[in-house]
Amino acid sequence: MSLTFPGRTVRRAVPRAVRPVLPRAVAAAVCLFLLAGCGAGATRTPAPAGTDGAAPTALPAGQGSPEPDGVFPRTVTHETGTTTIPAEPRRVVVISTGQLDGLLSLGVVPVGSTRAEAATMVPEYLTTAFPQHRAALAAMADLGLRTDPAIEAVAAARPDLIVANVAGAQEVASRLSAIAPTVMTRGNGVNWKTDLLLIGHALGRAGAAQALVDDLAGRARAVGEQAGPVEVSLLRIQPTRVRVFGVGSFPGSLLADAGITRPPSQRFAATSEDLSAEELGRADAGWIFYGVQGAAPDARPPALLTEGIGASLGAVRDRRTTAVDDDTWFLNAGPQAARVVLDDLAAALGTG
Repeated sequence: MSLTFPGRTVRRAVPRAVRPVLPRAVAAAVCLFLLAGCGAGATRTPAPAGTDGAAPTALPAGQGSPEPDGVFPRTVTHETGTTTIPAEPRRVVVISTGQLDGLLSLGVVPVGSTRAEAATMVPEYLTTAFPQHRAALAAMADLGLRTDPAIEAVAAARPDLIVANVAGAQEVASRLSAIAPTVMTRGNGVNWKTDLLLIGHALGRAGAAQALVDDLAGRARAVGEQAGPVEVSLLRIQPTRVRVFGVGSFPGSLLADAGITRPPSQRFAATSEDLSAEELGRADAGWIFYGVQGAAPDARPPALLTEGIGASLGAVRDRRTTAVDDDTWFLNAGPQAARVVLDDLAAALGTG
């Protein structure tokens, strides 16, 4: 199977003109949030341990495979043990965040995949990046939710390799390994590079995985050097919660790679923290990149950013806010998602 490396598409920042309104459910939920008044304090999402924000670029000691690329059988040491893969995988199944992106970036189309809650199985950014695989992606078996994979559907896909991560699928790891050789990556957005490297070892394509990591590291440095001194805030708006994302998130790790600073209120190691209505000031910075679940990036800015505290934020007053694709920035993690995030940063900050 030949390797596929998609070209880079730079997307310009969304202009703040008149736009379609938000989906009613999202708009109503945001209104409820604004009316909630005094809410509970920030609730911390579990953090990846020991991270300073920059995504690790090397596998933990002892992980990976000693066999050269393309050599099978190969033995892979991963997060939960050691797995022997007898032959080059032809029917791969992906369970966890970022793994579909990683496999496609390494030239492999899985036969089955899970999906995020309230999201499609194949994010639009991947069908755009890999149009040559559109039919094969449409034919993939739907394996249920990432957080609750359908084990029977996994078995029915007849995989010869399963990849999952311990952050979301550790409880079903033994059931997966009973179906086919299974490699468990670490998960959590900040570990996307090491997860990709481990998948590369499992596929016998470690060199290609390392090349992707190195290329994106160079792209991040270039974006950061051209962006200059600016603080960037990451905000996600969902029907029942509003969050800022920390240095331990996927987009947070890319900002760290670029050397772009974060506002003091977002320099926490966790993936994200929930905000009450009164805490919305923590979302302010020199520039706000925000995603709204269920809304396209060209939708009208949400009431959260045009009324009350939101309207008083410095970035909002200065028209330094950029709507981004929620699916790509906040629900996925992988090489192609990283390209989109970096291209969005470059376009908005004037470095495209």
